[in-house]
Amino acid sequence: MTTRDSRGDYAGPALEQAAQVIARALRGGGDAAELFVEERHSLSLRLEDGRIENAVSGSDLGASVRVMRGLSTVFGYVDGVEEKALLGLAADLSRPHGRQSEVIAPVTLQRPGKNQVVRVDPGMVGVSAKADLLHLADETARGVSGEVRQVVVAYGESRQRIWVAGSHGRLAADDRTRVMMSITVMAERDGLIQTGRDTLAHHGGFELLTEEAVEELARGAARTAVTMLDSRPAPAGRMPVILAKGFGGVLFHEACGHGLEADYILKKSSVWEGKIGRRVAGEHVFAYDDGVGEGLWGSCGCDDEGTPCRRTTLIEAGVLTSFLSDRLRAAHLGLPLTGNGRRQDYRYVPYPRMTNTYFGPGQHTSSGLIADTPRGLYAKSLAGGEVNPATGDFVFAVSEGYLIEGRKVTAPVRGATLIGNGPEVLKGIDAIADDLEVEAGTCGKEGQGVPVGTGQPTLRIRELTVGGTSLS
Repeated sequence: MTTRDSRGDYAGPALEQAAQVIARALRGGGDAAELFVEERHSLSLRLEDGRIENAVSGSDLGASVRVMRGLSTVFGYVDGVEEKALLGLAADLSRPHGRQSEVIAPVTLQRPGKNQVVRVDPGMVGVSAKADLLHLADETARGVSGEVRQVVVAYGESRQRIWVAGSHGRLAADDRTRVMMSITVMAERDGLIQTGRDTLAHHGGFELLTEEAVEELARGAARTAVTMLDSRPAPAGRMPVILAKGFGGVLFHEACGHGLEADYILKKSSVWEGKIGRRVAGEHVFAYDDGVGEGLWGSCGCDDEGTPCRRTTLIEAGVLTSFLSDRLRAAHLGLPLTGNGRRQDYRYVPYPRMTNTYFGPGQHTSSGLIADTPRGLYAKSLAGGEVNPATGDFVFAVSEGYLIEGRKVTAPVRGATLIGNGPEVLKGIDAIADDLEVEAGTCGKEGQGVPVGTGQPTLRIRELTVGGTSLS
């Protein structure tokens, strides 16, 4: 199973060999079996204190086999793709189902079509050119203010190719290239240290990282760090909160999105269980999981079970319409396949996972929302938080926030937290702007990290509890 293409890369499993592995795995009487093969090439660079501190490249090639019967799953993987090892693994995994059979399940495999379009292959750009962009980001950030003390810039690229063959009768293939640059800037004044962070990332090639884009990224992070040196302690209490476009969408992802994943629904540990068709928000609220959004960080041609990705409407005009499924849970819950069976790599079992989740745009402008809010908190970006999927209760830190006073954004504040409940927040969204933006992130679940997009337009929550440290 180690045929190579003209570039020397692994060319994918031969159809007849993949069929043999699946048939061998089903000899023990499983309901379904799957072969997942992955090849990945990656590069990461890190600049700190004006110097490239780390430059790491790597390649990985391996495969896994999964056999399912009912809700029971047996799983194993091998490094490499040697046919003998894969057939041995499949035979070992077939035994736990306990029923040996002389009949090999028929498997017909078909290759689907479409690969991602990459305008500039990052693998064809020299490491020195990438390092030059890190130095450009460092110099640009330091040029914003003499109060900038430290700059850390990271670059990452990966090309992941997968092949998924299943007893459902299909061999799916996907080719995924991703490129990202992140920057962290620390500024200091009179012993007070503040941080600004930003990331530029997409499901695509090196065309993302123009000099102009890198300079804008660096200036933005540096300006945030310097601005927050003027911050005052955040107020506490119930007040209107305006979440800025983009990464504010992490609140929906964490406080609502995970509870829409079918494994939580199956375990009845989600606040959304049994609520399909019910009103959960105002008529102006629409929410999506979009696995095919062009360039979005979490997009794919197919998921890690071979199901074509798609755009799934989660909330339509305030009504809950869909959950996010993988093959195992969809079969038991009677759900359609949504293309959300995802895994970190071939060493892991797939779970229902979000791709790119966001609220749809509304009819207002962001400036109009602020002008319509006499007093409140403007949360420009959120940091880490904690969420209980069973109840939707959450606490999130605000990494960059500002007061709204007299219908204007005024002083920056530090130490603010947002405390609330996902379902209640959905009901409390009373206005949505038209400036949708989706940011890149990594979602952790079951010990696995996968790339996701989180986003929203600027929106207002009528009232939310803000935790703060101000004594006034």
